[in-house]
Parts: sequence; C-alpha cells; structure tokens
Amino acid sequence: MDYKKAFEKFDKQNSFIKVTSVKPVEGSQKAALNRKGNQLFNSGNIEGARRIFMTTGYSDGLSRVGDYYKSEKRPLEALRMYWLAPNKTKSEPLLEQLAALMQSLINDDEERNSDE
Repeated sequence: MDYKKAFEKFDKQNSFIKVTSVKPVEGSQKAALNRKGNQLFNSGNIEGARRIFMTTGYSDGLSRVGDYYKSEKRPLEALRMYWLAPNKTKSEPLLEQLAALMQSLINDDEERNSDE
C-alpha cells in the first residue's frame, strides 16, 4: 500500500494534530489566567479561553473546550484538547473512531487498487 498516496487525500483539510509543549506558568499568574479563561469561556469567547488554557495547561478548561468542539461537530479539535488535557476518558473514544475511519479508508483504497 502506498501510504503517502493515502494521506495525500487529507493535505488540504489540515486534518492532523500537532502537539507542542509549553513552559509552565507560575502559581498566582496561572490562577489569574485560568480565572480569565473561565470568564472568556462562560461569555462565549471559546477561542480566547482555549489560548489561555493551552498556555496554562489547565486540564479542566481544555476538556471543556474539547466538549464545546465536540458539540460543534469538530472532533479533531476536540481530540486535540482532550489529548492536551490529558483526558483519556474523552480522547480514547475519538481515537477509536479515527482508527476505524482510517482502517475503512485503507480498505477502500486497497479494494480500488485490487480492481485495477
């Protein structure tokens, strides 16, 4: 199987997750940022809250942003937030769905190639 060809289907969709580590934020500054992130989240500014929660590594906030993305039918963004949280309870079902999708795409590609 030509895996490069299989993954080329997704090039224009920005479908893969890039995860980076961040430098830890110190105690009182972290608490103040998390409060601000919670305020932004509660007022509907999800992206502003996401940026703060990613900076502080606030797992509950990242999970809530993931829940929001999941409710908006954005499973890859949700998975990224759950992965950063880290929240295995919420990330594992999405990983299983992604694995099933990938297996289906690989099987479809193999079937097409065998028909040729």
